[in-house]
Amino acid sequence: MRVESISQVASLYNTTKTTAKQSVNGASYGRDFLSISQTGQDYQIAKQAVAEASDIREDKVSQLKKQVSSNNYSVDTGDFADKLLAQYNAMNNK
Repeated sequence: MRVESISQVASLYNTTKTTAKQSVNGASYGRDFLSISQTGQDYQIAKQAVAEASDIREDKVSQLKKQVSSNNYSVDTGDFADKLLAQYNAMNNK
């Protein structure tokens, strides 16, 4: 098949431009838009703040370093054993 005219092909597919905006009884159509709620905006701000925050709590680290260097750091062996067993049980229950 030989196509002689582009306009004939275009007319088959109805390639006409649509209007950008139509208004019916005060409602406008033709443009999509996105509106994020205040809760969503607050969530985005909080998420960004958490992402930018350091994972290391420098105040706790410096306090522990001082305790270790002055030989004042002590570990409660009962708490350590409880946490060790809890971790062991969690690994074995998987």
